[in-house]
Amino acid sequence: MNTNIPSKIKNHQVVARNSATHREWALEAAKIAKQVLPLFEEAHPKDYRPRKAIEAIKAWAEGKRELSMQEVRQLSLDAHAAARAAKTEAACFVARAAGHAVATWHVPTHAVSVPRYAQKAIEA
Repeated sequence: MNTNIPSKIKNHQVVARNSATHREWALEAAKIAKQVLPLFEEAHPKDYRPRKAIEAIKAWAEGKRELSMQEVRQLSLDAHAAARAAKTEAACFVARAAGHAVATWHVPTHAVSVPRYAQKAIEA
């Protein structure tokens, strides 16, 4: 699994909200978070909070869904709550990746954290 920060996501690059680059970063973040999602779902099969966050940002990035600040905030907070409740480090890191992926909607540079948390999940 490639979890290095993709070349299209650069830590200090300025990205305009709702631009093609913003959506590209959000989609990349969703893809990476989804790759490690099974590590969370194996430990917490009935907790859908990280999945909901990933699916929401993916749908937005693909132009299939609109999101509001209130919804994004709740999805992100829910994913991070799942991280705090996680039984394993791997599950915790996956939920963090999901929380940052959906937060990309509000602040594009949240995408930078997703591959880092995904790599931590794999290593855990």
